[in-house]
Amino acid sequence: MDFGSFLAAPEIKVKVVTYRDIFQDKAMIENLFGDEYKHISAVITLDSADLKQLNVKKGDTVILKNSFGRVVVRAEESGYEPSHRGIAYMPKSSWSNMLVSDETCGKGIPRFQDISLTVTSAKGEKVTELEF
Repeated sequence: MDFGSFLAAPEIKVKVVTYRDIFQDKAMIENLFGDEYKHISAVITLDSADLKQLNVKKGDTVILKNSFGRVVVRAEESGYEPSHRGIAYMPKSSWSNMLVSDETCGKGIPRFQDISLTVTSAKGEKVTELEF
């Protein structure tokens, strides 16, 4: 074993903003369990500086976790200017919903925005499969 195998993978904290995507909606209508829907929906878009800090490249898988759940998705690099370190974007989907609190603060609607979580490299793990 080399010394590096004992070091923890870099981890960052981010706030996730979820959004709807017309291409995702089209793929969902065509086949909710299809590869196209999974490719469009099981993704997190991070600032390039955050990707660099995690030592992750575009298309690599990352682990997203908080006290409500854990999910593995693909990482994508944001093209937004200026930098938005610590803020990530995810399509509203089953993958982002796994990280949403069941607390509704008396409103009856979960908070799908402003999800706090940690991100770390998944080192070759596959994207989390949907189970129904």
